[in-house]
Amino acid sequence: MKILKKLALATAVSAMALTSAMAQQGVTDTEILIGSNNDLSGPFAAFGGPGTQAAQIYFDEVNAAGGIHGRKIRFIVEDHGYQMPKAIAGMNKLINGDKVFAMFLSLGTPMNIAAMKLQDAKGIPNVSPLSAARQMAEPFHPLHYAGTASYYAQIKVGVPYLAKAKGVSKICSMYLPTDFGKEIQGGSVDAAKEMDGLEYVTETTHKPDDSDFVGSLQKLKGAGCQVVTLALGVRQAITVSATAKKLGITDMYFMNASAGFHTVMAKVPGGITEGLYAAAGWADLLSRMDNPEVQKFFKAYTEKSGEKLPGTGAVLGYSGAKSLVKALEAAGKDLTADSFQKGMESLNYEDAISGNTVDYSATDHQGADEIIISVIEGGNWKELTRISE
Repeated sequence: MKILKKLALATAVSAMALTSAMAQQGVTDTEILIGSNNDLSGPFAAFGGPGTQAAQIYFDEVNAAGGIHGRKIRFIVEDHGYQMPKAIAGMNKLINGDKVFAMFLSLGTPMNIAAMKLQDAKGIPNVSPLSAARQMAEPFHPLHYAGTASYYAQIKVGVPYLAKAKGVSKICSMYLPTDFGKEIQGGSVDAAKEMDGLEYVTETTHKPDDSDFVGSLQKLKGAGCQVVTLALGVRQAITVSATAKKLGITDMYFMNASAGFHTVMAKVPGGITEGLYAAAGWADLLSRMDNPEVQKFFKAYTEKSGEKLPGTGAVLGYSGAKSLVKALEAAGKDLTADSFQKGMESLNYEDAISGNTVDYSATDHQGADEIIISVIEGGNWKELTRISE
């Protein structure tokens, strides 16, 4: 009987140790391991590269000041180039090899959706992904923390606004047939259904490496398309705008969601992106350079990165890192997925860098709710209006 009791006790202790180890994955007395599965070389590298670099700059600042409750952040980034096989390999390395505590700023809707299954099973939070798909926060999950309003919501708000502003009615879409693209296409269809006088006419689908859009634009022009929503890579969206201008298409308005709201798009020489629209969950940085906190970030990023200005990816990376650090601080010394959840759900602050309000709660894991509509004018994004989701 005594032997049985000892075995039972040993088993219980082992189970407790295993549970504790699982809960503490990626946390030591001196470090917190944070992972990111990103695009540093593919069609969305304009977001992923600057985003992870800006996050590292913020983490370096935190570490230099002593870290979080005595622990330094170690940030591990894998490049999947927006290719699913590489994304799966990177996910397995970060979660099972490096054993990170949380996934942060991971890029790509299909990549995040695939990763969440493994992350959820292992109790690993997914924080501020570089995807605004609805699946980042819906249905509600205690480990999922989206940064902004979804692509779907952005388009549902952006399409009626632009159609009304221009006095047009025919809606179309150009998109990658991925989870990301289908969400924007779906938002376009539903926006047309729900607003009197709008009609969803037609669409074209594309591959991530497509670079010739002449035929597609001629098809859309022939169908009478007036507002065209875009779910393409950054370079592709630029090419679409340039091609439309070369073809003399002046009565077609292009609306991006946040994936096409990037500083580099406004800075393309020759004005070929002038008139592009976007509905996003944050504001353009350059329009807010009178803010001292924005000036400080601009200086720190340009000096440490060697780049001339912080693009949109850098804004998202720095702002996301701030939310992550605030939550880790609020979680306290005893860091677990549960204490981190309480930390995230306590956040409520104005973010000067992203120009929005970050507000999580026990029933809402979407950080910012504003949808900001902007247009490229004179080589800059100009904010037109803000609409609450």
